[in-house]
Amino acid sequence: MILFNLSHHWIKIFENQAELENYIQLNSFVVFELRGEKICVTRTEKDFYAVQDKCPHNGASLSKGFCSKNEIICPLHRYSFDLDTGRAKTGGGFALKKYPIEIKSNGVYIGIKAKWWEA
Repeated sequence: MILFNLSHHWIKIFENQAELENYIQLNSFVVFELRGEKICVTRTEKDFYAVQDKCPHNGASLSKGFCSKNEIICPLHRYSFDLDTGRAKTGGGFALKKYPIEIKSNGVYIGIKAKWWEA
């Protein structure tokens, strides 16, 4: 049962898809701080992904790690996370918070869930 239908705050990060593709190279990272959350945006051969920058295991910055085979790997203990699901592939039952990316005609946006009192 869903008690609240949480909407998203959509925040523009690039003016268009070409700017996104030029700025974020394959298997590299860009960190944005949006609405008080540090968000790591990466690009793989498959797609663009946005996840929390803080590793849920021990707090390391995932943007200081590396990206390979559609997973992000923490620089501290080498925990790896599947970018499609956010779930840990190694090291335990941890999962990353994922953020949707929307590419529209007027820009590229990241969605951050609104708090229940903002919806």
